[in-house]
Amino acid sequence: MEYRIKLDRMEFRAYHGCYAMEQQVGNRFTVNLEIITELGVVAEEDCVEKAVNYLTVYEITSRQMMRTQRTIERVAMNIIEALYEAFPQIRHISCEVAKLAPPLGGKLKKVSVKLEK
Repeated sequence: MEYRIKLDRMEFRAYHGCYAMEQQVGNRFTVNLEIITELGVVAEEDCVEKAVNYLTVYEITSRQMMRTQRTIERVAMNIIEALYEAFPQIRHISCEVAKLAPPLGGKLKKVSVKLEK
């Protein structure tokens, strides 16, 4: 049996971008995650030690957001790879990374990418 874990609108200040200014000044980013994982005995035994721990997922995401990258595509892939490494019971991850108010020369709420693996 599978279950889904969602962490919505995690917000971070980070320094991702292809322009030097972005890597110096930084910007606000949001991350949405949806993780499909095996339920196993987590619910049956009420066993948090065998679950995909939400706090650990957040901490891994936060660490990956602090690794400056030129593209948000690479940021999303780093998050996905780190989560698979930490939790072998994960079956699928959807990761959306958004840069809020990107410096594109006009008014824009956000630009985002969504990777699934």
